[in-house]
Amino acid sequence: MNYDNLPTDDLKEFGIIGADNTFSKKLSNDDIQKFLKGESLVADNGKDRVVFQLKDENTRLEVNVFQRDRAISDILNEAEKGISYSSIEKKNSANDILGFEKKAFLYDEKLNQIVEFDLVKNSKELTQIIAERKNIEETNRYKNELQKLKDFLLDKMDNFPEIAKEISNDINIVSKTINTIDDATPNREQAQKQEKSDIQLGVNDPDRYQDANQEREEQQEQEQERKRGFRR
Repeated sequence: MNYDNLPTDDLKEFGIIGADNTFSKKLSNDDIQKFLKGESLVADNGKDRVVFQLKDENTRLEVNVFQRDRAISDILNEAEKGISYSSIEKKNSANDILGFEKKAFLYDEKLNQIVEFDLVKNSKELTQIIAERKNIEETNRYKNELQKLKDFLLDKMDNFPEIAKEISNDINIVSKTINTIDDATPNREQAQKQEKSDIQLGVNDPDRYQDANQEREEQQEQEQERKRGFRR
């Protein structure tokens, strides 16, 4: 492969290629091919995430540094038991106002691995997965995370009106997702009302009362017969 146009010095600095100009053994052939075609190469370490991408016909290496709210190991451990949420923020550019993302991590049984979803970019896929689980606690937690993200974006839009249009696009997506959840799933109060209604329906079952009354009448008749026998 011809590496003449690649920014080899930068690639060596970050350990993507070695001194012999070959790619790191940690990278699969698929990773390398995607990277050379312009896709991102991601490295996670603790709370830090570094994203590498080749630009300008593979002549320049763009490096973006992000920081999570907690270590990736903690996030993945939690995701093995349920859905794990985490925020990530861009750190190497003070001018990137929108360098904030909210992520969800969950175990995919079909792929047999933990998958990462963006609450804005992957909202449809994530909402469908959570809806299929039919877990009210999980759904309410998802809705709360979306509401927190919406509040954060609204605050950003107030503070940076020059990019209000771009932020409003994300807000619209989040708002639609919240509405979809409200339409598709009952909230806790509705679930409790339904549960109470089911219990009352069982208590007021007329067949149960008829059976009980019939049994009581039979017992009374037997008691009267027993008393007659004593009189004789």
